[in-house]
Amino acid sequence: MPPLTSFSTYLSELNHRHVASSASTNSELIEALQNGALDVATVHVLTAETQSAGRGQHGRSWQSPRGNVYLSLYHPVHMPISGLLSLIIGLELAKMPVIQTLNEQLQAQGMTPIGVKWANDLGFYQQAQSQSKELSKEQSITDSSVLDSVLNSDVANQRTLPFNKLAGILIEPVTKAGRLVGVMLGIGLNVQAAPKLTTQTSEGMSYQAISLQDINEMLPLETRSASLPDLPMLYQQMSKALMAAMTRFEHLGIEQPTGHTYYLDSFLEQFAMMDALSGLRLRVTQDYNNEEKVITGIACGVDTHGCLQLRQDSGKISTLFTGRIDVIY
Repeated sequence: MPPLTSFSTYLSELNHRHVASSASTNSELIEALQNGALDVATVHVLTAETQSAGRGQHGRSWQSPRGNVYLSLYHPVHMPISGLLSLIIGLELAKMPVIQTLNEQLQAQGMTPIGVKWANDLGFYQQAQSQSKELSKEQSITDSSVLDSVLNSDVANQRTLPFNKLAGILIEPVTKAGRLVGVMLGIGLNVQAAPKLTTQTSEGMSYQAISLQDINEMLPLETRSASLPDLPMLYQQMSKALMAAMTRFEHLGIEQPTGHTYYLDSFLEQFAMMDALSGLRLRVTQDYNNEEKVITGIACGVDTHGCLQLRQDSGKISTLFTGRIDVIY
């Protein structure tokens, strides 16, 4: 466990507590808030070196080897939680100094930077752009409608590109006595160790885990960072990012009834620059009454509610609230 002196004054102001191990930082913090051990009217942060029962989206497990960040931040809220929140959090996390530095180095080498994948992940599709170009070259196709036809043929058999997942976001509402009092923001960031996913642990999701250390080692030796920030520094960077995200989310809530869109427009513009799906061809699998529905098209950003926008081959824009994403090529 890092020495207490290594934690900053900033973290102490957020009522930060660090433990060597937690079953789940989200679950532990929620329980303390609901049983009255912690004040629901103030911000709280809990970090752990490892988790024995870490949780991801849709009840999936989150493997938690040592050397990574497992952090939960509770924030009181006074407005409904919308689909924009996870994207706002992703954007602010992508602006953390450690990720900005790596992205500058990746882009200088012509490599794909770390971005925000709708709806709650950080990472990148490493070779998506180059493989799309290769396909166009092989087929000698210039007409977009013909290319769409080729790409859409036998969708089920098309190759998919795995997502290199660096971090995941788990947002949970916190209620007390049947009333919404706040929101729990849980973040798992792979720093030194990328869990090896099996068919069982990945649950059919088309991604592979990657760490900050892995990304650093992808760079030429002369451009690599000599060392990554230590965990206490990353706790601070992440907590600042989450607090900035909540401030931005609150601004959107205040702005909405007025009809003004300054904060919303600013967010959408910044998100477009960090959108890991932008321009990629997707296969989105949705579950309707226990039946799978598959939609394909080109990702074209998000709407004002945080829904994914997909331009189908017909030109129709579909608005998606949920679904499993596969990048196809």
